[in-house]
Amino acid sequence: MSAPHRANQHRLTVISAGVSDPSSTRMLADRIAARVVKIADERGCAVTVGSLDLRELSNEISAALVSQHIGPKLRKATAALLEADGIIASTPVYKAGPSGLFTSFFQVLDNDLLIGKPVVLAATAGTARHALVADDQMRPLFAFLRTLTAPTSVFAATEDWGSPDLDKRIERAAFELTLLMESRFADQIKQNAWGSYQHEFGSAGGTELTIDLDSDLMRLAAGGSALPNGPAAPKQPNEPSD
Repeated sequence: MSAPHRANQHRLTVISAGVSDPSSTRMLADRIAARVVKIADERGCAVTVGSLDLRELSNEISAALVSQHIGPKLRKATAALLEADGIIASTPVYKAGPSGLFTSFFQVLDNDLLIGKPVVLAATAGTARHALVADDQMRPLFAFLRTLTAPTSVFAATEDWGSPDLDKRIERAAFELTLLMESRFADQIKQNAWGSYQHEFGSAGGTELTIDLDSDLMRLAAGGSALPNGPAAPKQPNEPSD
C-alpha cells in the first residue's frame, strides 16, 4: 500500500533496459520524464523522479528467474514501484521484440504489484521496422500485470532523434501520464475495490486478500458442499471409508 502523500505531489519511476552508456533507451525515457515534470508543474503539481537501470539489476533478475531468490537491489526496485504514482518503461528492441532483460524483470515481479499503475511504454531501435513493438508486444505484458497504460506509446528509431514528430509523441504521452497520475486511479482501486480482484496468495507484501476458508471454493476444494451447511461430497466408488 502506498504511503500517504499530498494530492499535488507525484512519484514517477523511470525503468530503462538500455545497456550502453550513454543509452538511447534511457535518453528517451528521461525526455518523457522531463516533459511530465514540466506539464505537472504547469498544472500546480510536483513530480519526483526516480530511476531503475535494469543493467544494474541483471544478476539479481537472473537469480530470481531460476531460484525465486529476490536480492536486495531487486527488493529496493520493487519497493520503488510499489510507491510509484506513475511509470515510464523503456526498452531497446532486439530480434523484433523487447529485450530479454526488460521482459525478465517484469516476469519476476509480483503479479499484484502494478495493479492500476499508470504506465507510458517506450522503445528504441535502429530501424522504423520495429515501430509496433511497444503496442504489439509490450502492451499485452502490461495488460496482464493490470496496469493502466497510456494510449500513446513512444518509439524512436535512429532517424527519429531531433524530429518534431518524436517531440509531439513525447508531449502526448507525457500529458496522458500526468492526467492519469492526477486521477489517483491505483490508490482508488486499493482503497475501494482491492477485494474484487483475483490475487495470488501471499502476494503484494501482504496487501492481498487473506484466504477465506469458509468460501464456496474452499469448501468444494475440501470435498464439501458449496453451501455452508450442505452435505459432504459423495465418496468415489474406490474411495476407502473412514
